[in-house]
Amino acid sequence: MSKATKVPSAAKQHDPKILQLVQNPEETMAQTVGRIASDPAVNAGSVMQSFGNHLGDEVSLMSMIDVIQSTTQRVKDGDLSDLEAMLVSQATALQTIFTNLARRAQAQQYQRNLEAFLGLALKAQAQSRATISALVDLKYPRTTVIAKQANVANGPQQVNNGLPTAANTGTKSSTVGTDPHLEAVGKGDWADKPRRKSQGLP
Repeated sequence: MSKATKVPSAAKQHDPKILQLVQNPEETMAQTVGRIASDPAVNAGSVMQSFGNHLGDEVSLMSMIDVIQSTTQRVKDGDLSDLEAMLVSQATALQTIFTNLARRAQAQQYQRNLEAFLGLALKAQAQSRATISALVDLKYPRTTVIAKQANVANGPQQVNNGLPTAANTGTKSSTVGTDPHLEAVGKGDWADKPRRKSQGLP
């Protein structure tokens, strides 16, 4: 009976949790590290990896970064469908948290515990509502309407938007009416005549 030969195992694959650095020809290593460390997609992928333990150990950090970069590019091109899906998912998750905490609050026997769970439930509900409001604003942006002044007069009313005319400009006015014996009042006609003093009481 021949002895079975051991089949050599495949080469160890790259660790999916390790960030791979891609250095450009014109960059130094310090510049490459600085560029990658400040990349929003890299930071987001690192956070997802830290909080995404439920996804398993085989989730590749570089794959998540590639997906985030693709999403960012679509948003830059005007496609907001990824953001809309994200907000809908967050609102649904927050609604689930609210329901769970509200049910746990109802099951409490002590007032302090009830208030604690109910307070957390209402916070989740408020965040869900804010997320829905953000989704509506994203889907249907508000338009700002700048309207000029509109004057509406009902009945015998007159609306003047211009500057008021001065009552007395100091110039000589024209003769009023058709009576030739009436003269126009000139400048200084009233001021040049002395006023009559009143005789006062005895």
